[in-house]
Amino acid sequence: MKKVTFEKYHCMGNDYLVYDPNKNEMELNEENIRLICDRNFGVGSDGILAGPYLDQEKMYVKILNPDGSEVPKSGNGMGIFAKYLKDAGYVQKTSVSWMTISGEENVFYLNEEGTRVKISMGRPSFWSDEIPVTGERREMVNQTMMFGKIPYVTTCLSLGNPHCVIWMSEISKDQVCRIGEHSENADYFPEKVNTQLLNVLDRTNIQIEIYERGAGYTLASGSCACAAACAALRLGLADNNMYVHMPGGILEVEIKEDGTVYMVGEVGHVGTITLGNEMTEKLRAMQVKK
Repeated sequence: MKKVTFEKYHCMGNDYLVYDPNKNEMELNEENIRLICDRNFGVGSDGILAGPYLDQEKMYVKILNPDGSEVPKSGNGMGIFAKYLKDAGYVQKTSVSWMTISGEENVFYLNEEGTRVKISMGRPSFWSDEIPVTGERREMVNQTMMFGKIPYVTTCLSLGNPHCVIWMSEISKDQVCRIGEHSENADYFPEKVNTQLLNVLDRTNIQIEIYERGAGYTLASGSCACAAACAALRLGLADNNMYVHMPGGILEVEIKEDGTVYMVGEVGHVGTITLGNEMTEKLRAMQVKK
């Protein structure tokens, strides 16, 4: 039986498993992804980065949530995968690009080891039909929404994935979990939503708590940090360059005059994980029969 291996990385405590299909034979599906990501019965992670798939002109990467769903964007995931490509010898240049379901992604290495990366996150859209949010087309800035029968003033946007930002003077894990349990699957959001509670410390420092769709409470998220920064700038609460403080660490976000968002983060390699025979057999039994 061929061993199944993962490389584990983290970016500010936001941890991912990299599953390289060129080195493994097992197929990933919703059922076995749930078990792999389970922190008690599996390996444990905030998601899986599957790739690189090399049968196209450009590399393709699947960003998989712990519930098995594929998502279009993960800032921290992009930084982690870029580090893996350098570690595994796929890349020797100072930048790398690949495709996801949201299109082309670009990452720039800021040091030779690939532990510090700059990631292009695209431009935000606050338009309801592009996020998406139900109802007539409108900009989702300072819009009141009901979550768990409680009204909140929200600013919603897309950075390739949907975000709902709620500005508060005090934020906590308990608050974001309480709100996120309702907002993630609220009827407003046909594709679900990432929820961030935003506290503005000053014009160059903001603080957030995060509840990610398909993952729940998260110590850090690159796309959520960038979304919160875009919301803070749009609301006139912060400048173009800011530090986003999260329980897992601090992320630098830069928003250019044309609206393009860049984030800078630190990536760490935890180690190589080789599954035992019992776990491997259990996962293989979960594969879709063809």
